[in-house]
Parts: sequence; C-alpha cells; structure tokens
Amino acid sequence: MFATRQLRAGKRAARGERFGVAMAAAVRYLPFGLSRVVPPRLLGFAAISSVTFPVDLALLTVARSGLHWPLPASITVAYLLASGLGYLLNRSLNFRSHAAVGPQLARYTVVLVINYFGCILGVTTGLAALGLNYQLARTAASLCETVYLYAAMRWIVFRDPAPQAPPDGQRQ
Repeated sequence: MFATRQLRAGKRAARGERFGVAMAAAVRYLPFGLSRVVPPRLLGFAAISSVTFPVDLALLTVARSGLHWPLPASITVAYLLASGLGYLLNRSLNFRSHAAVGPQLARYTVVLVINYFGCILGVTTGLAALGLNYQLARTAASLCETVYLYAAMRWIVFRDPAPQAPPDGQRQ
C-alpha cells in the first residue's frame, strides 16, 4: 500500500517535471524577445488555461442553452468546475506544489471568491446586460481574470515558503 502510494507520487512528480521542461523549452521559442520576459510558469499557466477555459465555456453553454438555467447559476457552476480542474492541473503540473493542500485550498478559495464577484459574475453579467452575447461576455471577462489569477496563484496560492532563518551563530 505504501509502495503504491510512493509510486503514484513519483509518477505525478515526473509528469510535473516533464511539463516544466516542456514549458521551459517552449519559452525559448517565443518571438519578439518574449523569451527574456515570459517565465515558464506563466506559459504553463497559459497552457493550462487554454484547456480549462474551453471546459468552462462548454459547461456554461450546456447549463445556459441546454438546461436553460439562469445566467448567474450557469456561470457559477461552470466556473466552479473549471476552477477545480485548473487548481489540480496548476498544483501538480505547473507549480508542482508539495505544500499542505488545506491552507493552499483556503487561499485559493478566497482568490476565487474575489475573482468570481469581480471578474466573472460582475463583468460577464454586466456585459450581457448591455446586450453582448453571454459567451462573448464571458470571454471578455476572462481577460481580466487571467491576469489576476496568474498573479494570485504565483504569489499567494502556490507561493514558495519563506526561507528559514539560519540558527544563531551560523551564516549562510
């Protein structure tokens, strides 16, 4: 049982390592000098978002057009499911975090609540109320969401632990 758990953890770590290597390699090929300013984790976040955002939009479309749910409910369910997927993929592949899930998930929840009311629900329903198609409104809201979420995940949710101070009398 313990060996099986270690084997799974090793496979997850290897997937994350391969993803990191792929993102670092891909960054080198960015045009216009972007390779000097775009870190591999930002490209990794963009790659993962290019998967989770279509999932969000597909779920939104099914809930709103297929099930005829109210727009706020459709946005909420689609966002929560896609955000859960984004958290799992970013934790394991992009940021390769080994920190405790509980505190991380608590920080992520606060980040999502702020993002939800500010970007997702506010911008999407506001633009839709102004007459923009709800799918286009959600796409427009995703632009402000992307900037906010990357910064929050990088420096709040998956932040590196603070460096330990050396014991008294020892220098680093």
